[in-house]
Amino acid sequence: MKDSDVIVVGGGPCGSFAALHLAKLGIEVNVFEEHSEVGAPCHCAGHLSIGGLRLLGLYPLPAKIVENTFRGATIHSPNGEQFRIRFSSAITCAVNRVLFDKYIASSAMDAGANYFLDSKVESLIVNNGSVKGAVVKHRNNEEKFLAKIVVDAEGVAARILRQSGLFAFNSRDVAKGVQAHAEGLEGLETNMVDVFLGRHYAPGLYGWLMPTGDGKAKIGLATKTRNPRQLLERLMHRHPNASKKLEKAKISKVSYHPIPLGGPIVRTFSNGLLVVGDAAAQVKPTTGGGVIYGMNCARTAAKVVSDALQSDNFSSEFLNRYQKRWKEKLGLEFAFMVRMRKMLDSLDDRRTDDLIRFCTRIGLDKAFQKSHNVDFQRRELLRLLWNPRISLSGLYLLLLISSCNRKNLMYHAHVKDGLKEND
Repeated sequence: MKDSDVIVVGGGPCGSFAALHLAKLGIEVNVFEEHSEVGAPCHCAGHLSIGGLRLLGLYPLPAKIVENTFRGATIHSPNGEQFRIRFSSAITCAVNRVLFDKYIASSAMDAGANYFLDSKVESLIVNNGSVKGAVVKHRNNEEKFLAKIVVDAEGVAARILRQSGLFAFNSRDVAKGVQAHAEGLEGLETNMVDVFLGRHYAPGLYGWLMPTGDGKAKIGLATKTRNPRQLLERLMHRHPNASKKLEKAKISKVSYHPIPLGGPIVRTFSNGLLVVGDAAAQVKPTTGGGVIYGMNCARTAAKVVSDALQSDNFSSEFLNRYQKRWKEKLGLEFAFMVRMRKMLDSLDDRRTDDLIRFCTRIGLDKAFQKSHNVDFQRRELLRLLWNPRISLSGLYLLLLISSCNRKNLMYHAHVKDGLKEND
């Protein structure tokens, strides 16, 4: 191993996509991946938007990577109410994340990036307040590697991020995810994804079921409270709709992963350092998806790194343009989705049932049938606001949230009064 212009910490899709674009620009880049195999272990369901992949120049993918494509979703309320959104063509796909990650890494290697497996970045090398490289542990040996810029794509652990002194995401905004493979499922609609809402089953996000063919599927959920595996068992055996499909399922390859849902960290740059992907919490708070947004930010980071190398300027003031650029594209989207997440989290299960029932009754699915942009949700909603069904459903959601907030205020006031009386 040798020194390079750039060090990338982590060989996941965001780190590899940054390395790919850096290498294409003729920049010497070393990618250090702590595991012995890129993409493994896999913790993600791999549900990606086809439009988002196209914008990244990655679609169509090699056939073996794509496990299935989907034309829509069935959204289930806690008591079994259903709201279906179906499109005329496939808008999302399930990918094999191990093969997907390897594909991006292989493309980066072909472009000239250097990959080092079993190589964990233990710490950053800092000189005069600027990052100058990294200390890398390969098996039992530690070695120092210098670089002009480090791109931190280490994932949600954010260990290197915290060492850098940048403010990491709040642990209260992190959901605990569980992902598994299931066989022997019944009644699957193979070109539709199932989404299960409700505090009783997945407080803080939702549960999912993604068919992959032959009675098989990926299932999982994420929660901000409780044990995710116990909640998955509850979903499989007690949800009125999920249990019909999953009660007899055989579960394998269970894995766990945290998902930051509070929006990006305050600052994604420092002297000689840029942060991309899950480490920067560049994850959609509404859905927990981070691959498309993270890779967009990684591509932006590569362009800024190239500018910095040409200018021989690696200061925080210069690298600030990375944050300005990704915020120009995604900042309002993140702000919108953070608000939406808070609104959805405020609904109790009864009101979630009411909302799904209402959306079905007014035919809201018809308003979405010409919508294919699942990544830029704010932008798409603004485009659809002219539709009275959208406006009506938004008003109904606000009314439900208002009633929930009044109920919570009354409850806390009652508890407070009770405490005073006891005093």
